[in-house]
Amino acid sequence: MNRFDRITAILIQLQAKRVVSGPALAERFGVSLRTIYRDLRTLELAGVPLYGEPGVGYSLADGYRLPPVLFTREEATALLTAEKLAAHLTDALTARLSGAAMDKLRAVLRRTDRDYLETLTPHIQVLGPVGQPGYQNIYQQLVTAVATQHLVHLRYQSAETDQPTLRAVEPIGLYLSRQWHVVAYCRLRQAFRNFRLDRIQQLEISTEVFAARPETLQQYWAAEAARQGREKVVLRFQLAAASPALVQHLHDTKRQYGWTHEQALPDGELEMTLLIGSLPYLATWLLPYAGGVEVLKPPALQEHLRELAQRAYNFFCGPDKMLT
Repeated sequence: MNRFDRITAILIQLQAKRVVSGPALAERFGVSLRTIYRDLRTLELAGVPLYGEPGVGYSLADGYRLPPVLFTREEATALLTAEKLAAHLTDALTARLSGAAMDKLRAVLRRTDRDYLETLTPHIQVLGPVGQPGYQNIYQQLVTAVATQHLVHLRYQSAETDQPTLRAVEPIGLYLSRQWHVVAYCRLRQAFRNFRLDRIQQLEISTEVFAARPETLQQYWAAEAARQGREKVVLRFQLAAASPALVQHLHDTKRQYGWTHEQALPDGELEMTLLIGSLPYLATWLLPYAGGVEVLKPPALQEHLRELAQRAYNFFCGPDKMLT
């Protein structure tokens, strides 16, 4: 990046964030802190009203804004992808908001870039479930509740009970795994809980503002890992014994089962190490690799696989299933 582009990018960062530190800018642009200070001085000499606070960072004077910087073709394409993801992986309201934002983006693009985006649009598809009818705005409402720290009342159907329960929760964050989840402090359980959005039957944001909690999503996951415990699993796969589709599935899904690292062996086998909280859960993933996987540790996993295999055999190949 040349100096002019870097200074422009620094100005964009200052407009995008309330405070930006010198070390953070130096790391972002791969230059020395001294170079960043020189660039900031150049902005000041150009009339940009900068305020610096020792140990905190730099910010722009309130109300100072430059006209929007034109997006590059690659940036516009990245935002097009985000629009597609929002349309299929969030709720209807978020999809509409994302579409409105993209319309504003298209309005400031050069004609050639706008035509490029229009040509590309039908060639990018996201295959996934669209928000369930009746629950279209749950994601967006929870985002608002997290940002404004408003208490949320839920009618929630958990997997463990037949009847839904009413919960008053203080949400701290959302994340997407196979489904969207919200992590919140549940006043009924007096602890943090993980709620799946597709199991929320009814949601209402209260006018009550709860006190900010220091906990973050990362702290929640770390606490859950410590609470549940993780067992080390070491497997050896004979990749030649599995179909190419199964080998691909192995690599596509291994991180969902606690994958930590793997090592290719000289004989063509693959040794894989995982940390998992549920051996039966892992066994259901491994069963299709029968004949091509060896459990090195722990022995208990081998027992779970044996039980699953026996149940499958009894169901499909038992005496009453045999053809006469």
